[in-house]
Amino acid sequence: MTVTTSDRTGAHTAEAADVISGARERIDALDDRIIGLMQERMAVSAVIQEARIESGGRRVNLSREMEVLAHYRDALGKPGTALAMTLLELCRGRI
Repeated sequence: MTVTTSDRTGAHTAEAADVISGARERIDALDDRIIGLMQERMAVSAVIQEARIESGGRRVNLSREMEVLAHYRDALGKPGTALAMTLLELCRGRI
């Protein structure tokens, strides 16, 4: 079976398929950068958690998490809250 331009991009012209393909390449590159930043954030979060625990504190600081949730909500709207919750879970695990 031959894969046509329309099958891969949903476009009906070669020009549109080129635009979509280029934009998808950019999205893929952005996703790679976002994943790298998330991994970096996870590592920094681990350092913070370790320092907090070693000093006798709790692993999680709920007031700080509320600040993070508000920051994402303010920047991205309601979906930002869900994104922040996922990010926090990745960084500190489930509580």
